[in-house]
Amino acid sequence: MCCDNMTEETEEKKISTHLFALRTTANREDQVMSFVTSNAKRKKLGVYTVIRPHGMRGYIFLEASGKDDAEQATFNVPYARGILPDEISFSEIEHMLEQVKREMNIKKNDIAEIISGPFKREKCKITRVDQTKEEIVVELLEAAVSIPITLKMDAVKVIRRESEEE
Repeated sequence: MCCDNMTEETEEKKISTHLFALRTTANREDQVMSFVTSNAKRKKLGVYTVIRPHGMRGYIFLEASGKDDAEQATFNVPYARGILPDEISFSEIEHMLEQVKREMNIKKNDIAEIISGPFKREKCKITRVDQTKEEIVVELLEAAVSIPITLKMDAVKVIRRESEEE
């Protein structure tokens, strides 16, 4: 009898969690995450993790003890469009969670060559770098009027570095 009680106690300590996908308005995922986490804390719900996969728009994932807790955490949350009816397996989203760290060696005032898009092979000067969005703003060097163009970081190749210190 004593041993059975111990196994029951240890089984109770193990938390069975489930993954649910929550549809959101595109580009509002961070706001929805904030609202959901504050709801879960305030209501003391069994929501353990809120995941926003990098590069995926319109969805976030909730790890919760059950669908009821997940739905309560998302109830009346602005920009939340509802939890999908089926549970998600971890293997379905695992590849989205492994963030690959890339070294971006692009700095302001660098001279670069655009390697893709409509301005391919044009020389440009980098005027702003946004590491979080992995975007840069450039100005074409040979254009009559300097117009800022926003590009992805991988669309340019640095050809000369300005050794200007700010």
